[in-house]
Amino acid sequence: MSEDNRPQPEPSQQLDDLLDPYFAKYHRQKCYPGLIFQQGQRQMVQINVPAHDLPTLLQAKPSTGNDPDSGKNRPEVQGHAAEIKQYILKRASNGHPWILGTLTANIAPNKIEIIELGRGICLVAIPRGVKLDITDGQHRKRAIHELIESPEGELIGQDDFPITLVLEGDFNQCQTDFRDMAQTRQLDKSLLLSFGEFEGRVGITKNLVYRVPMFYGKTEKIKGTPDIKKKLIYTTNYIARAVSCAFADAPDDELKDFDVDTSSEALVSCLNQFFSECSQTRHIFEISKDDLTVDKVRAFKENCLLGMSVGLEILGRLLYCTYDKESESFDAEKVSEMAQLDWSRSSDLWEGNVVLSSPNPKNTAKPYKISAGANPVRIAVTRAKANLGW
Repeated sequence: MSEDNRPQPEPSQQLDDLLDPYFAKYHRQKCYPGLIFQQGQRQMVQINVPAHDLPTLLQAKPSTGNDPDSGKNRPEVQGHAAEIKQYILKRASNGHPWILGTLTANIAPNKIEIIELGRGICLVAIPRGVKLDITDGQHRKRAIHELIESPEGELIGQDDFPITLVLEGDFNQCQTDFRDMAQTRQLDKSLLLSFGEFEGRVGITKNLVYRVPMFYGKTEKIKGTPDIKKKLIYTTNYIARAVSCAFADAPDDELKDFDVDTSSEALVSCLNQFFSECSQTRHIFEISKDDLTVDKVRAFKENCLLGMSVGLEILGRLLYCTYDKESESFDAEKVSEMAQLDWSRSSDLWEGNVVLSSPNPKNTAKPYKISAGANPVRIAVTRAKANLGW
């Protein structure tokens, strides 16, 4: 058989034959395939590290006390690593997909060996004892570390975690890198809820946004506050807090044990009844966003407590008093009674608790301020219940 007719090895076999000698040579070190790239006038390498390697390969150097120069990244935020750990545990133990962002670390170029294979592909050999300093991701690393060493370690035993390795040995530049990466703007709660998993209060809230005319087309789903100029009255977060109050009397309850379909059906029916019967919300409830005007939105939010987040929370807490857990429904008669309350911002029901009037206001157009704290809301709910005779 001529060489031209000789069977050629598969590309994967060719790659294995190429890599085997290197892995044999560096078997006493940690060795990972990587991709070389350039960014910000420096060379970087992307590697993927098995979960069990992460605790010994990465080290965090958070600053301590009042000295930012005592470490390469910020002091640890108490409880944040535990939150990440619980997120992984909850998702993984239920067989649900989960994801963590890429970690970033740095190392002086002379501390490791990069074997270039061409086209940006390489092997990264890291000697024993050499650790990569975390620039971004110390809480993720701690969460993974604690999970690996826990009885639940097998849940992530087969997982890999990407690391962007910055070949940088200058301490000051490492601190600058951390500062630059830490300037990402915090996401608004409405956006996090909009992209949340369709379960519990997130699922119920999403259903309400589309099935309650009071909310449909009138809700900001991304930002933290509604833009009146866009004819938006509520945010997803406002509604989510009211949903939690209606079923659990707590604005942050995730309602994980509540069936989305059944609970949504009950609350959609209840809210549609309430908003259509309440004289102060009926005009907003019945009008479509296209026919709504900026002036009408501004007037509603100014004059009716139900145009504000605190108003929806009070509504949710009152609805909780009408909810029957056994039948999974709200008492329609009591909902009608609630609709007859004076929900105007100037009502005596809210004066002195969530609405604080000022005799000498700086802004005469707004001679009051809204107090949405837990205690004012509690007093407002108690006063409303007394007015209802509950």
